[in-house]
Amino acid sequence: MPIIRNEQFIQAPIDVCFDLARNVDIHTETTAETKEKAVGGVMQGLLEKGDTVTWEAIHFGIKQRLTAKVTHMEKPDMFVDIMVNGAFSSFTHTHQFKEEKGGTLMIDTFEYKSPFGPLGIIADKLFLEKYMTDFIISRAKELKIIAENVN
Repeated sequence: MPIIRNEQFIQAPIDVCFDLARNVDIHTETTAETKEKAVGGVMQGLLEKGDTVTWEAIHFGIKQRLTAKVTHMEKPDMFVDIMVNGAFSSFTHTHQFKEEKGGTLMIDTFEYKSPFGPLGIIADKLFLEKYMTDFIISRAKELKIIAENVN
């Protein structure tokens, strides 16, 4: 099961970073490249514990849907969402926020299991793990830009 971990320092208060990371509208903005949008569950505003959201996006040229549920939340330090329906066999995305001098360290830990057994493991090694790593890093960089320009 691949585990992707990314750290992004943001020169903004922890509560700003936390709220931006769980904001459905901002998620859509930071994933424009894949045309991600909410099509079910909570479709705008801030996600809370117990909320679900269904995302529709284009990955690998294919329109896909994925439903995630927020299963854990400790404001403003962390929240966790898991896939309840979608292309992966499973995933858990832990979003952590740590106050540091001059800002916030945002840490994404994304653990997933590909479908299709051994074929999924091969896909991970050939392209999927890199694709997901690039996706998470790109979103973190976009969140950084937004957070550092909120006043």
